[in-house]
Amino acid sequence: MRRDAIETTLAALATMSPAQLREEWTLTTDKPLPRLSSAMLRLALGYELQCRACGGLTRQTRQRLDQLAAARTETRSTVPGMRLVREHNGQVHIVTIGEDGAVEWNGRTWRSLSEVARTITGTHWSGPAFFGLKQKKRKAA
Repeated sequence: MRRDAIETTLAALATMSPAQLREEWTLTTDKPLPRLSSAMLRLALGYELQCRACGGLTRQTRQRLDQLAAARTETRSTVPGMRLVREHNGQVHIVTIGEDGAVEWNGRTWRSLSEVARTITGTHWSGPAFFGLKQKKRKAA
């Protein structure tokens, strides 16, 4: 759906009756009709329309939201210029996060921290967990 068509549909949501909103929900999504007020259904429809047009949340954002909902672990994000140091089997490994978010290690650019961790250990690892960015959430005292 084009941007101007999205804006037109979003504007039309404001004047739709509850019956029209329910029909629009059915046409727009494959999901069961939620039990919401008309105001909330307008917001939900607006969100669904924008997600379909723009692709929705990134994988990283979805993981972060799932993690927050589960409230078991907490992952710090990487920032440009960050250096991560990890000792493994007696050898120190230093990873640098570039200005464009690229992961640099051993004179090469890698796609992710997980790829570096897998190369270092020879087994599957979560890069953020391997480099200490992902930790169990502490319980409140």
